[in-house]
Amino acid sequence: MSQAVGVTTGTEKLAIDTIKALAMDAVQEANSGHPGTPMALAPFGYILWTRHLRHNPADPGWINRDRFVLSAGHASMFLYSLLYLSGYDLSLDDIRQFRQWDSRTPGHPEYGHTPGVETTTGPLGQGVANTVGMALAERWLAHRYNRPGHEIVDHHTYALCSDGDLMEGISHEAAEIAGHQRLGKLIWIFDDNRITIEGSTDLATRTDQARRFEGYGWHTLTVDDGTDLGAIDTALAAARAETGRPSLIVLGTTIAEGSPNMAGLASTHGAPLGADEIAATKLNIGYPSLEPFHVEPAALRHWRERCAGGAVTQAAWQCRFEAYRADHPALAADLERTAAGELPAGWEDSLPDLAHAPATATRNHSGKVLQAAAAAVPAMIGGSADLGGSNKTDIAGSGDHLAGNPGGRIVHFGVREHAMGAIMNGMALHGGVHPFGGTFLVFSDYMRPAIRLAALMKLPVTYVFTHDSIGLGEDGPTHQPIEHLAALRAIPGLLDLRPADGPETAEAWRAALSYRAGPSFLALTRQTVPVIDRGPGHPSADGLHKGAYILREARSGSPDAVVIASGSEIGTALEARGLLQADGIDARVVSMPSWRLFTAQSAAYRNEVLPDAVLKVSIEAGSTMGWDRWVGSRGVSVGIDHFGASAPFQEVYRRYGITADAVREAVRERVLH
Repeated sequence: MSQAVGVTTGTEKLAIDTIKALAMDAVQEANSGHPGTPMALAPFGYILWTRHLRHNPADPGWINRDRFVLSAGHASMFLYSLLYLSGYDLSLDDIRQFRQWDSRTPGHPEYGHTPGVETTTGPLGQGVANTVGMALAERWLAHRYNRPGHEIVDHHTYALCSDGDLMEGISHEAAEIAGHQRLGKLIWIFDDNRITIEGSTDLATRTDQARRFEGYGWHTLTVDDGTDLGAIDTALAAARAETGRPSLIVLGTTIAEGSPNMAGLASTHGAPLGADEIAATKLNIGYPSLEPFHVEPAALRHWRERCAGGAVTQAAWQCRFEAYRADHPALAADLERTAAGELPAGWEDSLPDLAHAPATATRNHSGKVLQAAAAAVPAMIGGSADLGGSNKTDIAGSGDHLAGNPGGRIVHFGVREHAMGAIMNGMALHGGVHPFGGTFLVFSDYMRPAIRLAALMKLPVTYVFTHDSIGLGEDGPTHQPIEHLAALRAIPGLLDLRPADGPETAEAWRAALSYRAGPSFLALTRQTVPVIDRGPGHPSADGLHKGAYILREARSGSPDAVVIASGSEIGTALEARGLLQADGIDARVVSMPSWRLFTAQSAAYRNEVLPDAVLKVSIEAGSTMGWDRWVGSRGVSVGIDHFGASAPFQEVYRRYGITADAVREAVRERVLH
């Protein structure tokens, strides 16, 4: 085999050049996109996908496949070309529809939309961080399920990253975790083309990435010439052979490789080359046709033959799995169930009954429920961004997840919220685990991009956000979330859960773990909340699953006003109801722990709980934004639309008017006048 594309002849060169041609033609047809990087990476893609990546195009969901993540998602035509050529369920017509309405080839790769796409990428840094979660999940599953003579879980995770990926702060967080965890089956390939949108990378960075990653404890290799097939092959083999450290391959490339007039120019990063330059490029590389989207049958046949071995590899693995099943039937069944995302039968029965739990913070209630849930659902793995004791997210007796203890279930993410969110996504994407992670609600800001992508991908991950309001008191405005509930509720598909007491907290966990349409979060208090009387004749907390329910009905059954609250403010609402009763105003109290669940109910149920013609007042110790949806034009929202202050929480509530008296006056003003 020749060592460089420039001198490689025959079918191999044609197979590589086909990636370049498809990338140029698709971007030109769409009149938008990124042709330069796919052209530069064509030799690498050919070597990885035909010689190293264990995958079966006929079964993209094979659990023991190697994972490949294009973290530089803007280069999506690189991935789409590889998927089409290697035989995934993606056609040349799909390539022609690049970036068009309802096509299977959107501008950036989307998980669940295109077969073979392992995660949604494009926001730089997210993909590489996802792969850390994938590698963690692989190692944990291998420790849990593999037995001597039965290496059932055994695969690598690859990521292709750009300068932009490595500039983003999340890459530092994720790479440091990967090095600390000694994830030997994780391989990143850095496309070192020295180009950004604005020009040379020298405009913004001169970081020696190899030295940086060595400092994180990574194994590093360098391939100076990205067209040198032999060097690429050797580097990938060396990375696979390294078992004690993750590997970074620094791959020197020239953007728009093969273009006679535009190779190496920043302008090729994010714009079509133009018809004339595409023709010149095809002539320069000796491509057999100038026709757009031409794929030489010999090239396609070569690709399909080279990748056909994946089916053989999977079939051999399946034989080994059947032998494993014969020796370890319970483990095999459990692995299949968890890989399918199913929870163990009867898991809900293990959740504690907190109806008579003493008054405490909802974070403490949550910690108690989490212990029981984790005991019933062994696939629950997670931890906290260095706040386990505060978030109550440690799993008693489960052990720390570390390189020396790969079966541990407590992941110490460190003070790295952004990486934590993306790593949780990667764990969920890998499958076989149900990840959760905790931090203070105010720090959800640091992980919001990962939360948004979890919602976009419909990943069942669970966030435990404690210290959920000005009720945390003395830590002051830097730590008191104001706009955070409103911002999180605005994310499509994210399930919001703000329970008021022990029973609602138990139901919130039940809802979170059952929710398969996306991620969910629990917003929990630091301060003690009162015990809600749920005695005879009072509704159970099962109403949480409808998003909102009548917690206290008006004495007459026909309320003069409805007081709506969530979480810690339910106590305030109940107190306000008593004050209003003394004034002769018959009030109903509605607990609304989840806007999303309430929105999903029928219009009849929503109107039954919140009648249109009745005055409604909401109470929540955060931004009032959005509450007008529920209280209507006549209603009023009691909350805080400015930053908080440092003081005991009782004083902060009083100073900012989030009190029963404030609710009473708001209702009196509108009902009695």
